[in-house]
Amino acid sequence: MQNTPEIWRHVDAKAPELIALADRVWDMPEPLYAEFRSAAEHVEELNRQGFRVEQGVAGIPTAIMAEAGEDGPVIAILGEYDALPSLSQEAGIAEPRAVAHHNGYGHGCGHNLLGAGAMLAATAVKDWLAARGIKGRVRYYGCPAEEGGAAKTFMVREGLFKDADIAITWHSQSFTEVAPAASLANSRVDFTFTGRASHAAAAPHLGRSALDAVELMNVGVNYMREHMDSAARIHYAYLDAGGVAPNVVQPRAKVRYSIRHPDTPGMRALLERVKKIAQGAALMTETTVKVEIISGVSNLMANTPLEEAMQQQFELLGPPEYTDADREYARAIRATLSVEDIQAAFRAAGRTYDPDMDLCDQVPPRDAPRQFMIGSTDVGDVSWVVPLVQAHGATCAVGTPLHSWQMTAQGKSGHAHAGMVHVAKVMAATAVAAIENPALIEAAKADLAKRLAGTPYDCPIPAENVPPLDMAKG
Repeated sequence: MQNTPEIWRHVDAKAPELIALADRVWDMPEPLYAEFRSAAEHVEELNRQGFRVEQGVAGIPTAIMAEAGEDGPVIAILGEYDALPSLSQEAGIAEPRAVAHHNGYGHGCGHNLLGAGAMLAATAVKDWLAARGIKGRVRYYGCPAEEGGAAKTFMVREGLFKDADIAITWHSQSFTEVAPAASLANSRVDFTFTGRASHAAAAPHLGRSALDAVELMNVGVNYMREHMDSAARIHYAYLDAGGVAPNVVQPRAKVRYSIRHPDTPGMRALLERVKKIAQGAALMTETTVKVEIISGVSNLMANTPLEEAMQQQFELLGPPEYTDADREYARAIRATLSVEDIQAAFRAAGRTYDPDMDLCDQVPPRDAPRQFMIGSTDVGDVSWVVPLVQAHGATCAVGTPLHSWQMTAQGKSGHAHAGMVHVAKVMAATAVAAIENPALIEAAKADLAKRLAGTPYDCPIPAENVPPLDMAKG
Protein backbone atom coordinates (compact mmCIF):
# COMPACT_ATOMS: atom_id res chain seq x y z
CA MET A 1 0.00 0.00 0.00
CA GLN A 2 1.75 3.13 -1.27
CA ASN A 3 -0.28 5.41 1.00
CA THR A 4 0.70 3.57 4.18
CA PRO A 5 2.84 5.84 6.39
CA GLU A 6 6.46 4.87 6.53
CA ILE A 7 6.43 4.16 10.26
CA TRP A 8 3.72 1.52 9.80
CA ARG A 9 5.96 -0.29 7.33
CA HIS A 10 8.76 -0.33 9.90
CA VAL A 11 6.34 -1.93 12.38
CA ASP A 12 5.23 -4.56 9.86
CA ALA A 13 8.86 -5.38 9.01
CA LYS A 14 9.69 -6.31 12.60
CA ALA A 15 6.30 -7.71 13.64
CA PRO A 16 7.13 -11.45 13.18
CA GLU A 17 10.18 -11.19 15.45
CA LEU A 18 8.30 -9.40 18.24
CA ILE A 19 5.25 -11.65 17.95
CA ALA A 20 7.65 -14.54 18.54
CA LEU A 21 8.94 -12.75 21.66
CA ALA A 22 5.38 -12.31 22.95
CA ASP A 23 4.73 -16.02 22.50
CA ARG A 24 7.97 -17.02 24.23
CA VAL A 25 7.11 -14.87 27.24
CA TRP A 26 3.59 -16.34 27.32
CA ASP A 27 5.24 -19.76 27.58
CA MET A 28 7.27 -18.78 30.66
CA PRO A 29 4.85 -16.92 32.97
CA GLU A 30 6.62 -15.47 36.01
CA PRO A 31 5.21 -13.40 38.89
CA LEU A 32 6.13 -9.91 40.00
CA TYR A 33 9.84 -9.33 40.60
CA ALA A 34 10.65 -12.89 39.53
CA GLU A 35 10.48 -12.34 35.74
CA PHE A 36 14.08 -13.47 35.23
CA ARG A 37 13.62 -15.53 32.07
CA SER A 38 11.14 -13.07 30.59
CA ALA A 39 13.48 -10.14 31.21
CA ALA A 40 16.36 -12.13 29.71
CA GLU A 41 14.30 -12.73 26.57
CA HIS A 42 13.65 -9.00 26.29
CA VAL A 43 17.33 -8.16 26.80
CA GLU A 44 18.37 -10.66 24.13
CA GLU A 45 15.87 -9.21 21.65
CA LEU A 46 16.86 -5.62 22.44
CA ASN A 47 20.51 -6.47 21.84
CA ARG A 48 19.62 -8.17 18.58
CA GLN A 49 17.66 -5.11 17.47
CA GLY A 50 20.63 -2.82 18.14
CA PHE A 51 19.67 -1.06 21.37
CA ARG A 52 22.13 0.00 24.07
CA VAL A 53 20.86 -2.03 27.03
CA GLU A 54 21.16 -1.44 30.77
CA GLN A 55 19.92 -4.16 33.10
CA GLY A 56 19.01 -4.17 36.79
CA VAL A 57 18.06 -0.49 36.92
CA ALA A 58 16.60 1.08 40.09
CA GLY A 59 17.97 -1.84 42.09
CA ILE A 60 15.53 -4.25 40.42
CA PRO A 61 17.20 -7.24 38.73
CA THR A 62 14.39 -7.64 36.16
CA ALA A 63 14.09 -3.95 35.22
CA ILE A 64 15.55 -2.82 31.89
CA MET A 65 16.33 0.48 30.18
CA ALA A 66 17.42 0.37 26.53
CA GLU A 67 18.09 3.26 24.17
CA ALA A 68 18.75 3.90 20.49
CA GLY A 69 19.50 7.09 18.57
CA GLU A 70 21.48 10.20 19.40
CA ASP A 71 20.66 13.66 20.77
CA GLY A 72 17.24 15.19 20.12
CA PRO A 73 14.04 14.48 22.07
CA VAL A 74 13.79 11.39 24.27
CA ILE A 75 10.70 9.26 23.63
CA ALA A 76 10.02 6.72 26.40
CA ILE A 77 8.01 3.62 25.48
CA LEU A 78 7.01 1.39 28.39
CA GLY A 79 6.57 -2.40 28.39
CA GLU A 80 5.72 -5.03 31.01
CA TYR A 81 6.06 -8.81 31.28
CA ASP A 82 4.90 -10.04 34.71
CA ALA A 83 2.26 -12.76 35.04
CA LEU A 84 -0.41 -13.52 37.63
CA PRO A 85 -0.96 -16.41 40.05
CA SER A 86 -3.87 -18.84 39.68
CA LEU A 87 -4.32 -18.07 35.98
CA SER A 88 -2.41 -20.88 34.31
CA GLN A 89 -4.26 -21.81 31.14
CA GLU A 90 -3.68 -23.70 27.91
CA ALA A 91 -3.58 -21.44 24.85
CA GLY A 92 -6.01 -21.47 21.96
CA ILE A 93 -8.93 -23.29 23.59
CA ALA A 94 -12.24 -22.09 25.05
CA GLU A 95 -12.41 -24.04 28.28
CA PRO A 96 -10.44 -23.75 31.52
CA ARG A 97 -7.45 -26.09 31.47
CA ALA A 98 -4.26 -25.31 33.39
CA VAL A 99 -0.74 -25.96 32.13
CA ALA A 100 1.05 -28.12 34.69
CA HIS A 101 4.57 -26.75 34.19
CA HIS A 102 3.47 -23.11 34.54
CA ASN A 103 3.22 -23.50 38.34
CA GLY A 104 -0.19 -21.85 38.42
CA TYR A 105 0.94 -18.63 36.72
CA GLY A 106 -0.53 -17.19 33.55
CA HIS A 107 -0.59 -14.01 31.48
CA GLY A 108 -4.17 -13.15 32.40
CA CYS A 109 -3.62 -9.44 31.78
CA GLY A 110 -1.83 -9.59 28.44
CA HIS A 111 1.59 -8.50 29.66
CA ASN A 112 3.36 -10.93 27.34
CA LEU A 113 1.88 -8.82 24.54
CA LEU A 114 2.44 -5.53 26.34
CA GLY A 115 6.21 -5.84 26.60
CA ALA A 116 6.67 -7.19 23.08
CA GLY A 117 4.25 -4.68 21.55
CA ALA A 118 6.00 -1.74 23.23
CA MET A 119 9.34 -3.05 22.00
CA LEU A 120 7.90 -3.40 18.50
CA ALA A 121 6.92 0.27 18.55
CA ALA A 122 10.31 1.31 19.95
CA THR A 123 12.16 -0.75 17.34
CA ALA A 124 10.12 0.78 14.53
CA VAL A 125 10.90 4.29 15.79
CA LYS A 126 14.60 3.37 16.04
CA ASP A 127 14.62 2.15 12.45
CA TRP A 128 12.68 5.23 11.27
CA LEU A 129 15.17 7.58 12.96
CA ALA A 130 18.09 5.77 11.35
CA ALA A 131 16.48 5.69 7.90
CA ARG A 132 15.67 9.39 8.02
CA GLY A 133 18.93 10.48 9.68
CA ILE A 134 16.91 12.39 12.29
CA LYS A 135 18.24 13.31 15.72
CA GLY A 136 16.25 11.74 18.51
CA ARG A 137 16.33 8.94 21.02
CA VAL A 138 13.81 6.20 21.64
CA ARG A 139 14.05 4.47 24.99
CA TYR A 140 12.40 1.18 25.88
CA TYR A 141 11.67 0.63 29.57
CA GLY A 142 11.19 -2.99 30.59
CA CYS A 143 9.02 -2.63 33.68
CA PRO A 144 8.46 -5.63 35.97
CA ALA A 145 5.97 -6.09 38.79
CA GLU A 146 3.09 -3.96 37.57
CA GLU A 147 0.68 -6.35 39.28
CA GLY A 148 0.97 -4.85 42.75
CA GLY A 149 4.74 -4.45 42.96
CA ALA A 150 4.94 -0.79 41.84
CA ALA A 151 8.26 -1.19 40.03
CA LYS A 152 7.67 1.94 37.95
CA THR A 153 7.17 3.93 41.15
CA PHE A 154 10.63 2.85 42.31
CA MET A 155 12.00 3.62 38.83
CA VAL A 156 10.46 7.10 38.98
CA ARG A 157 11.89 7.63 42.47
CA GLU A 158 15.35 6.76 41.14
CA GLY A 159 15.06 9.41 38.44
CA LEU A 160 14.98 7.09 35.43
CA PHE A 161 12.44 9.26 33.60
CA LYS A 162 13.84 12.69 34.47
CA ASP A 163 15.25 13.37 31.00
CA ALA A 164 12.39 11.82 28.99
CA ASP A 165 10.33 14.28 26.96
CA ILE A 166 7.17 12.17 26.58
CA ALA A 167 6.14 8.63 27.50
CA ILE A 168 3.90 6.20 25.61
CA THR A 169 2.47 2.87 26.73
CA TRP A 170 -0.50 0.57 26.17
CA HIS A 171 -2.60 -2.22 27.64
CA SER A 172 -4.78 -5.02 26.31
CA GLN A 173 -8.53 -4.44 26.23
CA SER A 174 -11.64 -5.37 24.25
CA PHE A 175 -11.61 -2.14 22.23
CA THR A 176 -8.76 -0.19 20.70
CA GLU A 177 -8.74 3.45 21.82
CA VAL A 178 -6.89 6.20 23.61
CA ALA A 179 -7.09 4.97 27.19
CA PRO A 180 -8.93 7.33 29.54
CA ALA A 181 -6.52 8.70 32.15
CA ALA A 182 -8.40 7.19 35.06
CA SER A 183 -6.90 5.04 37.79
CA LEU A 184 -6.91 4.82 41.57
CA ALA A 185 -3.97 5.70 43.76
CA ASN A 186 -3.13 2.59 45.72
CA SER A 187 -1.09 1.55 48.74
CA ARG A 188 -0.39 -2.08 49.67
CA VAL A 189 0.21 -2.37 53.38
CA ASP A 190 0.99 -5.34 55.63
CA PHE A 191 -0.40 -5.42 59.17
CA THR A 192 1.35 -7.98 61.38
CA PHE A 193 -0.22 -8.62 64.79
CA THR A 194 1.73 -10.27 67.59
CA GLY A 195 0.05 -11.74 70.66
CA ARG A 196 0.77 -14.59 73.07
CA ALA A 197 0.28 -18.31 72.53
CA SER A 198 -1.48 -20.51 75.04
CA HIS A 199 -3.56 -23.66 75.31
CA ALA A 200 -6.98 -22.65 74.01
CA ALA A 201 -8.81 -24.94 76.47
CA ALA A 202 -6.57 -25.29 79.53
CA ALA A 203 -5.29 -21.69 79.67
CA PRO A 204 -7.24 -19.44 77.29
CA HIS A 205 -6.96 -16.54 79.74
CA LEU A 206 -3.21 -16.52 79.27
CA GLY A 207 -3.39 -16.14 75.50
CA ARG A 208 -3.70 -13.01 73.39
CA SER A 209 -4.94 -13.87 69.91
CA ALA A 210 -3.34 -12.17 66.92
CA LEU A 211 -5.95 -13.86 64.74
CA ASP A 212 -8.72 -12.19 66.75
CA ALA A 213 -6.99 -8.87 66.16
CA VAL A 214 -6.97 -9.35 62.39
CA GLU A 215 -10.63 -10.32 62.40
CA LEU A 216 -11.56 -7.29 64.50
CA MET A 217 -9.56 -5.08 62.16
CA ASN A 218 -11.45 -6.47 59.17
CA VAL A 219 -14.78 -5.81 60.92
CA GLY A 220 -13.73 -2.25 61.69
CA VAL A 221 -12.69 -1.57 58.11
CA ASN A 222 -15.96 -3.02 56.84
CA TYR A 223 -17.91 -0.62 59.07
CA MET A 224 -15.78 2.25 57.75
CA ARG A 225 -16.83 1.52 54.15
CA GLU A 226 -20.12 3.38 54.75
CA HIS A 227 -18.15 6.50 55.63
CA MET A 228 -15.58 6.81 52.85
CA ASP A 229 -15.55 8.12 49.29
CA SER A 230 -17.80 5.94 47.14
CA ALA A 231 -15.05 5.68 44.49
CA ALA A 232 -12.50 4.37 47.01
CA ARG A 233 -11.77 0.66 47.30
CA ILE A 234 -10.32 -1.48 50.09
CA HIS A 235 -9.43 -5.18 49.79
CA TYR A 236 -7.48 -7.59 51.96
CA ALA A 237 -5.88 -11.03 51.96
CA TYR A 238 -4.58 -13.16 54.81
CA LEU A 239 -0.85 -13.82 54.45
CA ASP A 240 -0.64 -15.68 57.77
CA ALA A 241 -3.77 -16.78 59.61
CA GLY A 242 -1.76 -17.99 62.57
CA GLY A 243 -1.61 -21.69 61.90
CA VAL A 244 -3.93 -24.69 61.59
CA ALA A 245 -4.36 -25.74 65.22
CA PRO A 246 -7.61 -24.43 66.77
CA ASN A 247 -6.47 -25.53 70.22
CA VAL A 248 -3.65 -22.97 70.15
CA VAL A 249 -4.29 -19.29 70.74
CA GLN A 250 -2.64 -17.85 67.65
CA PRO A 251 0.31 -15.62 68.60
CA ARG A 252 0.92 -14.16 65.15
CA ALA A 253 -1.24 -13.22 62.17
CA LYS A 254 -0.63 -11.08 59.10
CA VAL A 255 -2.99 -9.43 56.65
CA ARG A 256 -2.22 -7.41 53.50
CA TYR A 257 -4.49 -4.51 52.61
CA SER A 258 -4.84 -2.72 49.29
CA ILE A 259 -6.18 0.79 49.88
CA ARG A 260 -7.32 2.76 46.81
CA HIS A 261 -8.64 6.26 46.22
CA PRO A 262 -9.14 8.46 43.13
CA ASP A 263 -6.16 10.61 44.13
CA THR A 264 -2.99 10.21 46.15
CA PRO A 265 -3.82 12.65 48.97
CA GLY A 266 -7.17 10.92 49.47
CA MET A 267 -5.44 7.54 49.51
CA ARG A 268 -3.01 8.73 52.18
CA ALA A 269 -5.86 10.00 54.36
CA LEU A 270 -7.76 6.72 53.99
CA LEU A 271 -4.63 4.76 54.88
CA GLU A 272 -4.31 6.72 58.13
CA ARG A 273 -7.89 5.77 59.04
CA VAL A 274 -7.16 2.10 58.37
CA LYS A 275 -4.04 2.33 60.55
CA LYS A 276 -6.15 3.68 63.42
CA ILE A 277 -8.54 0.75 63.08
CA ALA A 278 -5.58 -1.65 63.24
CA GLN A 279 -4.31 0.07 66.36
CA GLY A 280 -7.78 -0.19 67.88
CA ALA A 281 -7.90 -3.91 67.13
CA ALA A 282 -4.53 -4.35 68.81
CA LEU A 283 -5.75 -2.40 71.83
CA MET A 284 -8.89 -4.53 72.13
CA THR A 285 -6.94 -7.78 72.00
CA GLU A 286 -3.88 -6.66 73.98
CA THR A 287 -1.65 -7.46 71.01
CA THR A 288 0.81 -5.30 69.09
CA VAL A 289 0.67 -4.38 65.43
CA LYS A 290 3.47 -3.64 62.97
CA VAL A 291 2.55 -1.62 59.86
CA GLU A 292 4.66 -1.92 56.70
CA ILE A 293 3.97 -0.13 53.42
CA ILE A 294 5.00 -2.62 50.73
CA SER A 295 4.21 -0.69 47.56
CA GLY A 296 2.27 2.31 46.35
CA VAL A 297 1.16 3.95 43.12
CA SER A 298 -0.28 7.32 42.18
CA ASN A 299 -3.38 8.00 40.11
CA LEU A 300 -2.96 8.61 36.37
CA MET A 301 -2.44 12.16 35.15
CA ALA A 302 -4.12 13.04 31.84
CA ASN A 303 -2.34 14.86 29.01
CA THR A 304 -4.69 16.41 26.47
CA PRO A 305 -2.18 17.26 23.69
CA LEU A 306 -0.78 13.72 23.61
CA GLU A 307 -4.22 12.14 23.81
CA GLU A 308 -5.42 14.23 20.88
CA ALA A 309 -2.30 13.31 18.90
CA MET A 310 -2.80 9.61 19.55
CA GLN A 311 -6.49 9.82 18.65
CA GLN A 312 -5.48 11.21 15.27
CA GLN A 313 -3.26 8.19 14.68
CA PHE A 314 -6.04 5.78 15.68
CA GLU A 315 -8.46 7.45 13.28
CA LEU A 316 -5.90 7.39 10.46
CA LEU A 317 -5.17 3.69 10.98
CA GLY A 318 -8.70 2.48 11.75
CA PRO A 319 -9.52 -0.68 13.74
CA PRO A 320 -7.43 -3.86 13.59
CA GLU A 321 -7.97 -6.37 10.80
CA TYR A 322 -8.85 -9.90 11.91
CA THR A 323 -9.19 -13.16 10.00
CA ASP A 324 -12.20 -15.44 9.88
CA ALA A 325 -10.29 -17.86 12.11
CA ASP A 326 -9.73 -15.07 14.65
CA ARG A 327 -13.44 -14.32 14.73
CA GLU A 328 -14.36 -17.98 15.08
CA TYR A 329 -12.11 -18.36 18.13
CA ALA A 330 -13.37 -15.08 19.58
CA ARG A 331 -16.96 -16.33 19.29
CA ALA A 332 -15.97 -19.50 21.14
CA ILE A 333 -14.48 -17.43 23.96
CA ARG A 334 -17.54 -15.15 24.09
CA ALA A 335 -19.73 -18.21 24.59
CA THR A 336 -17.95 -18.69 27.95
CA LEU A 337 -18.63 -15.12 29.10
CA SER A 338 -21.67 -13.71 30.85
CA VAL A 339 -23.91 -11.05 29.34
CA GLU A 340 -22.74 -8.78 32.16
CA ASP A 341 -19.09 -9.25 31.11
CA ILE A 342 -19.87 -8.26 27.54
CA GLN A 343 -22.13 -5.34 28.40
CA ALA A 344 -19.48 -3.96 30.78
CA ALA A 345 -16.94 -3.85 27.94
CA PHE A 346 -19.31 -1.83 25.75
CA ARG A 347 -20.11 0.60 28.57
CA ALA A 348 -16.41 1.09 29.32
CA ALA A 349 -15.73 2.07 25.70
CA GLY A 350 -18.83 4.24 25.36
CA ARG A 351 -20.26 1.89 22.76
CA THR A 352 -23.83 0.70 22.18
CA TYR A 353 -24.23 -2.93 23.16
CA ASP A 354 -24.06 -5.30 20.20
CA PRO A 355 -24.51 -8.96 21.19
CA ASP A 356 -23.12 -10.13 17.84
CA MET A 357 -19.82 -8.23 17.91
CA ASP A 358 -16.98 -10.69 18.51
CA LEU A 359 -13.93 -8.42 17.99
CA CYS A 360 -13.38 -4.65 17.93
CA ASP A 361 -14.66 -3.11 14.67
CA GLN A 362 -14.08 0.62 15.14
CA VAL A 363 -12.21 3.25 17.17
CA PRO A 364 -14.42 4.98 19.76
CA PRO A 365 -14.20 8.78 19.93
CA ARG A 366 -12.36 10.27 22.90
CA ASP A 367 -15.51 11.98 24.16
CA ALA A 368 -17.64 8.81 24.19
CA PRO A 369 -19.72 8.67 27.44
CA ARG A 370 -17.82 5.87 29.17
CA GLN A 371 -18.99 4.06 32.29
CA PHE A 372 -16.33 1.88 33.85
CA MET A 373 -14.83 0.65 37.08
CA ILE A 374 -11.16 1.50 37.48
CA GLY A 375 -8.16 -0.16 39.07
CA SER A 376 -4.62 0.95 39.81
CA THR A 377 -1.35 0.99 37.89
CA ASP A 378 2.20 2.17 38.49
CA VAL A 379 2.00 3.86 35.08
CA GLY A 380 0.34 6.59 37.14
CA ASP A 381 3.61 7.60 38.78
CA VAL A 382 5.33 7.98 35.41
CA SER A 383 2.50 10.28 34.28
CA TRP A 384 3.30 12.70 37.14
CA VAL A 385 6.92 13.23 36.07
CA VAL A 386 6.74 13.07 32.25
CA PRO A 387 3.83 13.74 29.85
CA LEU A 388 2.29 10.33 29.19
CA VAL A 389 -0.35 8.84 26.92
CA GLN A 390 -1.70 5.30 27.00
CA ALA A 391 -3.43 3.25 24.32
CA HIS A 392 -5.74 0.30 24.60
CA GLY A 393 -5.09 -2.47 22.11
CA ALA A 394 -7.91 -4.82 21.06
CA THR A 395 -6.27 -8.20 21.68
CA CYS A 396 -9.20 -10.23 23.00
CA ALA A 397 -12.82 -11.13 22.33
CA VAL A 398 -15.14 -8.29 23.26
CA GLY A 399 -16.12 -8.66 26.91
CA THR A 400 -13.12 -10.72 28.04
CA PRO A 401 -12.41 -9.77 31.67
CA LEU A 402 -8.83 -9.01 32.56
CA HIS A 403 -7.32 -11.39 35.12
CA SER A 404 -9.29 -14.33 33.75
CA TRP A 405 -8.46 -17.71 32.24
CA GLN A 406 -10.12 -16.52 29.03
CA MET A 407 -7.57 -13.70 28.76
CA THR A 408 -4.68 -16.11 29.28
CA ALA A 409 -6.10 -18.51 26.68
CA GLN A 410 -6.12 -15.78 24.01
CA GLY A 411 -2.56 -14.61 24.71
CA LYS A 412 -1.07 -16.40 21.67
CA SER A 413 -4.08 -16.13 19.36
CA GLY A 414 -4.13 -14.58 15.92
CA HIS A 415 -6.35 -11.75 17.09
CA ALA A 416 -4.03 -11.04 20.04
CA HIS A 417 -1.11 -10.74 17.61
CA ALA A 418 -3.13 -8.54 15.26
CA GLY A 419 -4.15 -6.24 18.10
CA MET A 420 -0.57 -6.00 19.35
CA VAL A 421 0.82 -5.03 15.94
CA HIS A 422 -2.03 -2.56 15.41
CA VAL A 423 -1.42 -0.71 18.67
CA ALA A 424 2.35 -0.74 18.06
CA LYS A 425 1.67 1.21 14.85
CA VAL A 426 -0.36 3.77 16.77
CA MET A 427 2.30 4.17 19.47
CA ALA A 428 5.13 4.44 16.94
CA ALA A 429 3.20 6.95 14.85
CA THR A 430 2.46 9.04 17.95
CA ALA A 431 6.18 9.05 18.78
CA VAL A 432 7.02 10.12 15.22
CA ALA A 433 4.44 12.91 15.41
CA ALA A 434 6.14 14.24 18.55
CA ILE A 435 9.63 14.03 17.04
CA GLU A 436 8.52 15.80 13.87
CA ASN A 437 6.58 18.46 15.77
CA PRO A 438 8.51 19.89 18.76
CA ALA A 439 5.49 22.10 19.52
CA LEU A 440 3.56 18.95 20.50
CA ILE A 441 6.18 18.06 23.08
CA GLU A 442 6.15 21.60 24.45
CA ALA A 443 2.35 21.60 24.63
CA ALA A 444 2.41 18.25 26.45
CA LYS A 445 4.92 19.56 28.98
CA ALA A 446 2.89 22.72 29.53
CA ASP A 447 -0.26 20.65 30.06
CA LEU A 448 1.47 18.53 32.71
CA ALA A 449 2.95 21.58 34.45
CA LYS A 450 -0.51 23.14 34.69
CA ARG A 451 -1.97 19.99 36.23
CA LEU A 452 0.87 19.80 38.76
CA ALA A 453 0.71 23.47 39.75
CA GLY A 454 -1.40 22.89 42.83
CA THR A 455 -0.36 19.33 43.65
CA PRO A 456 3.27 18.44 42.91
CA TYR A 457 4.34 14.82 42.73
CA ASP A 458 4.78 13.11 46.09
CA CYS A 459 6.04 9.53 45.86
CA PRO A 460 3.57 7.20 47.62
CA ILE A 461 6.37 4.87 48.78
CA PRO A 462 8.44 5.90 51.83
CA ALA A 463 11.98 7.00 50.98
CA GLU A 464 13.50 4.23 53.07
CA ASN A 465 11.62 1.43 51.29
CA VAL A 466 13.51 -0.70 48.80
CA PRO A 467 11.83 -2.73 46.04
CA PRO A 468 10.08 -5.75 47.65
CA LEU A 469 11.88 -8.32 45.52
CA ASP A 470 10.42 -11.27 47.46
CA MET A 471 6.85 -9.98 47.24
CA ALA A 472 5.65 -12.99 45.25
CA LYS A 473 6.30 -15.11 48.34
CA GLY A 474 3.82 -13.09 50.39
